[in-house]
Amino acid sequence: MDRNSIIGIILIVAILFGYQYLTMPSAEERARMQQEQDSIAQLAIQDQAKKAEAALAQTKQQADQAANTANIATDTLAVDTLNADSIKAAHLHARLGIFAPTAQGTNESVVIENARLQVAINTFGARPNVIRLKDYRTYHGHKPLLLAAPDTGVYEYNFFLGNLRLSTQDMNFTAEKLGTTGVRLKAATTVPGKYLQITYQLDSVGWFMKTTAELVGLPEVDPRNVMFHWDLTGMHNEKHRPTELQYSTVYYKYLNDDRNYLSVSKDESLKLEARTNWVAFKQDFFTVAMVNPDGFASSGSEIAIATLPDDSAHTKRYEAKLFFQQAPSDHSTLAMQMYLGPNQYNTLRQTGIPEFSRIIDLGWGIFGWMNRFLVIPIFNFLNQFNLSYGIIILVLTVVIKMLLLPIAFKNQKSSIRMRALKPEVDAISKKFGKEDAMKKQQATMDLYRKAGVNPVSGCVPMLLQLPVLYAMFRFFPSSIELRQEPFLWADDLSSYDSILQLPFTIPFYGSHVSLFTLLMAASTIIYTLVNSKQMPQQQGMPNMKVMMYLFPVTMLFFMNSLPSGLSYYYLLANVISILQMTVITRWFLDEGKVREELLANMKKPRKTSKWQLRLEEIQKQQQTAAKKRR
Repeated sequence: MDRNSIIGIILIVAILFGYQYLTMPSAEERARMQQEQDSIAQLAIQDQAKKAEAALAQTKQQADQAANTANIATDTLAVDTLNADSIKAAHLHARLGIFAPTAQGTNESVVIENARLQVAINTFGARPNVIRLKDYRTYHGHKPLLLAAPDTGVYEYNFFLGNLRLSTQDMNFTAEKLGTTGVRLKAATTVPGKYLQITYQLDSVGWFMKTTAELVGLPEVDPRNVMFHWDLTGMHNEKHRPTELQYSTVYYKYLNDDRNYLSVSKDESLKLEARTNWVAFKQDFFTVAMVNPDGFASSGSEIAIATLPDDSAHTKRYEAKLFFQQAPSDHSTLAMQMYLGPNQYNTLRQTGIPEFSRIIDLGWGIFGWMNRFLVIPIFNFLNQFNLSYGIIILVLTVVIKMLLLPIAFKNQKSSIRMRALKPEVDAISKKFGKEDAMKKQQATMDLYRKAGVNPVSGCVPMLLQLPVLYAMFRFFPSSIELRQEPFLWADDLSSYDSILQLPFTIPFYGSHVSLFTLLMAASTIIYTLVNSKQMPQQQGMPNMKVMMYLFPVTMLFFMNSLPSGLSYYYLLANVISILQMTVITRWFLDEGKVREELLANMKKPRKTSKWQLRLEEIQKQQQTAAKKRR
């Protein structure tokens, strides 16, 4: 750098310092400037404070507004709640009237029981929800036996209160236990002294539950318009559901008439036409029945039955709508008894209820008479000895066959007498041939008259045995004593036995093979063979032999699903009949001696009976008519 450049830089620096010195403020000016700066800073601080105060005021205002809004919302909510309660109360009063308090409560279960029954009563609706029979179990799974499916159907007392139609199924009741066997349920009202009370009381050891509905302080409720409505679903408790359905329906009895029942094969409903003593929901071996000694009213009362085809857990739906007869009063009592028990003949008969034992269908007319006065007394007597039911059926069969022995002997004797005249009958057939059937018939009847043989005498003993045969056909399916009782390979004598389950179903036969039915059919064929040898050959009946052997085959299909106890009885009856025929033929009725007796009779003059005279007259009339046609 040269000298000129250095001198230039020094001059520039000197000028800058000189300018700064000349323009520098004085002490007073510096003090004034400091004061001004302090004032500006103070103003800035005040401005920030004001802003803070404004923000705080705004925040407070917002908080106040929020508080006011909250207070307004709280007041509105209180008003809304009050309005909702009022609306709800008005709605309940419109729906339940003075019974509005029953809308509140909890659904509790109160259990009452005795030695045989256990019933669970729900406080909501005051309904028996579970009805259990302690002495019985189901076939499948061996579970507790219930008479109704829980939590299904309708159970209610339905009545009018002014213009309101009320139902107990919409009401909560308070419960008071009456020991272990009873409970009293009360539906309160808004009016003191007015309430509905329902009481359930079991017998100490029996199958009855007394049910009483009381309308206390409610004269405005006409008890004649109170409807007891029970819609009950039956449980599938037995081995064979089709058989269970076949014996399940609604039975009923008018006060002045015999017991009757609805269809067992189709759905049916019926309006009761007279005062009704009792209505029974029969479930094969068990029954739920409503009994009123004064009679349920005919006006409006209805019963119905409906099958549940696609419901394997249940059987049928039973329904009854029953009205009462009581006149209005300040304290109306609607009482009835409920039978909740087995269909056991002596149990039902001992209740004293008219025709109550006829819930069990023992057959009509003489068939029922044979069961009531012959079969059941013998069966009950044998049952006292605590024998196996297979042995009891064996002894029962022997006793009945012994009682029928005189009839069987007379039938066998008639058959031998007819067979002893076979040579003479064949000679008559050969003499007249097929061309003159009328003369052949007259000659044959004359032969029988001279020999002292009545050709229809063998039919009478057979007809006398039919009532017993049919009575047994009704007795075994209805005998609860055989229910779930095993014998040999059968696990339940009240239902079919099975030694083989088929992978397919044979029409009219089923998908199982019953050994007792097979043995019964085989014994029937053997009996037919033995009996055909004892019976004379019937003229003009070529198809009789085919029919005799077709019958056992038909029974094989018909009885495959029927109770094994019944097939076992018929098997025993056939075996005993074969033995009787053999013994009678060999040791008591000699065919040779019988023929000698008949030939001797033919040599004696005999008086023609009125029946033979009448028969000969008919034959002559037929012969005359035949000649005219020629």
